[in-house]
Amino acid sequence: MNATEQFSILVADDEPGIRDLLASWLGGRGHAVACADSGQTATRMLEQQRFDLVITDVVMPDGDGFELIPAVRKAQPGARILVISGGGKYIPSNDCLSLARGLGAHAALLKPFNWEQVRSGILQAMPAFDRPRP
Repeated sequence: MNATEQFSILVADDEPGIRDLLASWLGGRGHAVACADSGQTATRMLEQQRFDLVITDVVMPDGDGFELIPAVRKAQPGARILVISGGGKYIPSNDCLSLARGLGAHAALLKPFNWEQVRSGILQAMPAFDRPRP
């Protein structure tokens, strides 16, 4: 089995369990994973480090995905964006994902999810994700 290329990935989600799960899955596959608990924290991290992929929740306190997506596109136009959402109190999950795609997200995924669904979402956002190393 060929090793895949290592990517720098930012995971932004206010739920520690989701951040930890994604960091475990992605880090366990050799990727460099940084985590943020809010959109504001993620935006600050974009100023300090380059990311190939940003995985962000849509509905978060302290800066949500709707604010983070344009910040990513401005700060790091080459970064790919995968949004994840379980919906919010006032916005159904499918509407969250549609709005996020309209703002420039490359792919969207509903919570809850498993690894294969995450992998599929990442491949939609970033087709090079499973490319073997040269």
